[in-house]
Amino acid sequence: MSVEIVKKAMNTKKAAIQVAALSEDVRTAALIKIAEELESNKDAIFDANSKDIEIAKSNNLDSPLLKRLAFNEAKLQEVIAGLYSLSKMADPLGEVLMSRELDNGLDLYRISCPIGVMAIIFESRPDALVQISSLCLKSANAVLLKGGSEAKHTNKALFDIIQKSSVDCGMPKDWIALMETRDDVASILSLDEYIDLIIPRGSNSFVKHIMDNSNIPVLGHADGICHVYVDENADINKSIPVCIDAKTQYVAVCNAMETLLVHKNIANKFLPTLKDSMDGNVKLLGCDTTCKIIDIDEASESDWNAEYLDYILSIKVVEDINEAIDHINTHGSGHTDVILSNNKENVDKFIALVDSAGVYVNASSRFADGFVYGLGAEVGVSTSKIHARGPVGIEGLMSYKYVLKGNYDYISPYKTGEKRFTHVDTHKKNL
Repeated sequence: MSVEIVKKAMNTKKAAIQVAALSEDVRTAALIKIAEELESNKDAIFDANSKDIEIAKSNNLDSPLLKRLAFNEAKLQEVIAGLYSLSKMADPLGEVLMSRELDNGLDLYRISCPIGVMAIIFESRPDALVQISSLCLKSANAVLLKGGSEAKHTNKALFDIIQKSSVDCGMPKDWIALMETRDDVASILSLDEYIDLIIPRGSNSFVKHIMDNSNIPVLGHADGICHVYVDENADINKSIPVCIDAKTQYVAVCNAMETLLVHKNIANKFLPTLKDSMDGNVKLLGCDTTCKIIDIDEASESDWNAEYLDYILSIKVVEDINEAIDHINTHGSGHTDVILSNNKENVDKFIALVDSAGVYVNASSRFADGFVYGLGAEVGVSTSKIHARGPVGIEGLMSYKYVLKGNYDYISPYKTGEKRFTHVDTHKKNL
């Protein structure tokens, strides 16, 4: 085990205690300072990103992954907007979630608090580093970051700016740390005394590996195998743009459509229109029925379980909504799935039976995003059902503690029956 990473984790744990006690003003100032410094130093960031892209191209990195790797003006402005958005949001710390009088002068409170130290492992998207660190800063958590090795120069440039800017505003230096090797990731799995939560973003096998090899709680963000189901009652003209957006607006993301399901009664009209609208930009693969309607290659069984992150789409014609729901629950990843339909009964059935973090009606799967949801940003999309589900923003990074305020009270009189608990909810907003 790396002595250096143990030291980093230990220092981050100490810093987490300090961060939890800092005022909202310090954290807000840090968010604004980071936004300003990212803008001021953008040329240096872009130079670092160009170096990463040049190396990636020489290593024949796939085109969709190169898109993820790019950190350009548009990406910069997006993360800056996220920082300013977070700075304006209410402070999540110390919120009274519940207040209850146990007896006269004996009051119980449940208040929000940070989880502590996060270890977040994410893919080769430099913008994710800014989003993740800013959410941890807003929620007063300390964080160990590990980005994809393809983005190491960009990640380092961004990290240095974030660390210096936040320290200048009063944050402890070790509230944020950067892991730079795979060995670092392997080392942290046993550091449960310092790390409170691991959030891995990657394939199912990667997330499972983390879960199987660590006692630290894991909030898994695995594959994004998203579906769009076009019901027989869908408006074809309105459905086509939604499907094109879900597949092509940005293919290298976890909320892009990977499989299209089409009701048999609408397939003969819908599929040729879709193919013409795709204009050859997307490689289409289909089931037997689909291939008889439009001239495309046949999909294999593995295609129904594929996260392409590319200009590839598998298409299946289904008998009815029940088959569509069964297919989604069998082959999907529980991320985000869509129904396009004007039939309320079918819509209600889809919402009730599709077991995914996001279930959308007549809207593109690309809306599955923390910034879009008004969360400021996201550390990832959780397909777990415990603690946090869907885009994980500030709320997903918070825990709570119980505070009991008494008047030198002790339990004995309540055990003997001399005193009785009143258990009256008081709905107080402050301690």
